[in-house]
Amino acid sequence: MKKWLLIFGLVFLGCESFAFNIVYPKKNDVVINAESTFFIGSSDKPLKINGADVPIHPSGGFAYVVKLLDGQNTFVIQSEDEKQIFVVTKPKIQKGYVKSDNFVPFSEKKYFYVTVENAPLRSSPVDSGINRIAHLQRNIELLSDGEKNGFYRIVLGNSLYGWISKANVKEYDNYEVTSAVLYGYEHVDSEDYNTFIFHLDKRIPFEIAEGQEELLIKFYNVKDQENNTFTMKVPVNDVTSSRKIIGYSGEYQGNDFVLKIRKPIITNSWRPLHNIKIAIDAGHGGSEVGAIGCLGDKEKDLNLVFAKLLETELKKRGAKVIMTRSSDTYVGLRERVDIANANNANVLLSLHGNALPDGRDPNKNRGTSIYYYYNQAKPLADVIMNKVVSELGVPNDKVRQGSLALVRNTNALSLLIEISYLINPEDNANLTNPEFQKQYVKAVADGIEEYFSK
Repeated sequence: MKKWLLIFGLVFLGCESFAFNIVYPKKNDVVINAESTFFIGSSDKPLKINGADVPIHPSGGFAYVVKLLDGQNTFVIQSEDEKQIFVVTKPKIQKGYVKSDNFVPFSEKKYFYVTVENAPLRSSPVDSGINRIAHLQRNIELLSDGEKNGFYRIVLGNSLYGWISKANVKEYDNYEVTSAVLYGYEHVDSEDYNTFIFHLDKRIPFEIAEGQEELLIKFYNVKDQENNTFTMKVPVNDVTSSRKIIGYSGEYQGNDFVLKIRKPIITNSWRPLHNIKIAIDAGHGGSEVGAIGCLGDKEKDLNLVFAKLLETELKKRGAKVIMTRSSDTYVGLRERVDIANANNANVLLSLHGNALPDGRDPNKNRGTSIYYYYNQAKPLADVIMNKVVSELGVPNDKVRQGSLALVRNTNALSLLIEISYLINPEDNANLTNPEFQKQYVKAVADGIEEYFSK
């Protein structure tokens, strides 16, 4: 009997729950290069950090900001008899050598070709931001007059340039890039698309720009064209019957460039989502966890909960739904876009939970933010945001243009929705509330329905 009591006691001690749990920082000895950081976690008892009281949300979650000095910063986290010590090191600013990023011109122009698919041609030599001119396919020929900061400067016309990463091109051996010949184009009118096929003798850089009433297609380094640039304005009002653009694509097929513009969808006013194809992407998954909430919830799991609820809600309204994942599995970013495009989706929504970098205050950031990249998707983002804010009272954390992989898809109206902040205690409580989850996906579906009803 004593033996069983002893075993029971050991099991009880092993299962003893702690008063608090820290989910960020993830380790108790970290290096953080910022003016401040924050402790994210939960506690079922009063909590102090370096003797200061930590406000705790009714759900048990907390987010507490601390200032950082150069060198080691020690933080004692205590709740009654339980104590943890965290050491956060802030590196000292190193003075001295500053890397030069000056433009280095070539004595003679160099000739390159693209070696990867979807290589970004940028308007500036920076590997981020809203600076993508186009995504280039393999074997597109490029002329360069210099380099800067890991990029080659690409000559597109007289005093007109782009930039491409050195990693995405290879220099020709004993080959000179010459201007292309454009033989003309043809227009093909099919059931779902208006297609424009441009006949060229080689692959050259291009750009598709969205205007209010037109799509502007440009081909650079074209023979017998002013400034070596062929420009054509595709009248959107004509090819879409004065309706909104809801998807287009442009790519080389051989040396022909094929521009496809989706025709307008005719909907029923009483059931506007009937047969509309909507791809829902639950962000992260599998080994890619995403952010961790105050209460220890994983972003990948919450994303999937919202995605499945939205799937059910949209199907009830007649939509055809494509899921990029329906379980806890890893799916690559490019694969997610490919799934949507292979199923000819009209809308692509990627669902996420938000977080913040060190140096910010999680308590001052709440609500929904929606990201788009191309102008065609912004009106849908605005309608969804208005519905979420008006129906749930969720703070409006703005509709923003962002260079994110899922929203750089032009084939569908592509948006990334940051539902709420996992590291904000109030938002985290909402994200884990089943009633909030149901109301939120209803508001999103209402927004999509309103968009297509017009």
